[in-house]
Amino acid sequence: MYNSLAAGRRLATQVVLAQTAAAIIVGLLFLVGGAASALGAFGGGAVVAIGTALLALRVFRPPLARGVVTMRRFALGTLLKWVVVLGGLFLILVRLRLPLVPVVVGAGAAMMVNWLVLRIDA
Repeated sequence: MYNSLAAGRRLATQVVLAQTAAAIIVGLLFLVGGAASALGAFGGGAVVAIGTALLALRVFRPPLARGVVTMRRFALGTLLKWVVVLGGLFLILVRLRLPLVPVVVGAGAAMMVNWLVLRIDA
């Protein structure tokens, strides 16, 4: 029997793990440019992975709910994700003063993982 809730949880876990892996890989690649660049690239990818994890926790938490409640959870989870991502990028760029290009590349790489994982799973 196909369980869509379990399948959704598995897919969300795969996306978060893949985003974390992408953040680590991009961070290691930017290590050539120095520790600040590597930290910026990893941080950019990490905030995207954290945001996605919070979205998944919000959407897939028990108990099962009707469609309206699930849609509300998804909308609020998406809002939470983007608040975390934009707030995290603000902290990384403004407060920590890490270089812009590595941060954007790290965040972009983590976001692109969504397309890759969803395409492979389909």
